[in-house]
Amino acid sequence: MSEAAGSASAASGDDAAAAASGEAWSPIAEEWAARWGRVADPARDEIVRRAGIGPGSRVLDVGCGSGEFAAQLVAAGAVVAAVDAAPGMVALARWAAPAAEVRLAPIDRLPFGDGVFDVVVAVNALQFADDMAAALAELARVTAPGGAVVVANWAERARNDLDTLETAVAIDDGDDPDDLVDLGYRLPGGLDALFAEVGIPVEWSSTVDVPWRAATDDDLARGVLLGEDDDTIAARAPVVVAAARPFAAPDGGYELRNAFYVVVGRIPR
Repeated sequence: MSEAAGSASAASGDDAAAAASGEAWSPIAEEWAARWGRVADPARDEIVRRAGIGPGSRVLDVGCGSGEFAAQLVAAGAVVAAVDAAPGMVALARWAAPAAEVRLAPIDRLPFGDGVFDVVVAVNALQFADDMAAALAELARVTAPGGAVVVANWAERARNDLDTLETAVAIDDGDDPDDLVDLGYRLPGGLDALFAEVGIPVEWSSTVDVPWRAATDDDLARGVLLGEDDDTIAARAPVVVAAARPFAAPDGGYELRNAFYVVVGRIPR
């Protein structure tokens, strides 16, 4: 699940590569935006505070998705650029944040010079890079000395009710539950260690609660099974709904408690 005023142009070689890497996201971009586009808002609010983003801040939103954070940054007075590897997401982001410069580009090949931005952020995006350390180094490259590099990703499975549902679906698929373990970047301190590997001093890191709500059984199933066709959703919905029973909200629907881990690094002067 995944995130400023230029006009679209013919794809260059790099643009074509970016489009290919984001191909899977374009067909589901609008539904992703509707169901998941705002889930990271609490983490985004914390990033704005911790990174000191305000009027005149030069900010790059990497893996911008459907543009919710880019629009928030523009509203805060920042001068915003954004990139995403999925053409469908880029189109939505340009609509959501028309005052931002939004480009089609992969996270590990940013189309900007060295030290251009005061703050570079990647929310629920870094894990899609083939080499997370190399991608983080690329974020650092385009950040000015004294500027902030900020990464926010899902915290460990135990802190995310959503993983309970995804585990139920995986087991129903025949996966071995013992194989469903956290990757290193999701574990406590995992992102901090990645920053240390790249040589970016960590200024602040913490978890931030990011609850997700689904109003009906159908909303729940379609959110968890995003991208599946209607027949598959109908067939798999009972598995999702059964796993979600502990998260039923008193006023109806479901409320899942989840958390992002947020790391703010500072490029040495």
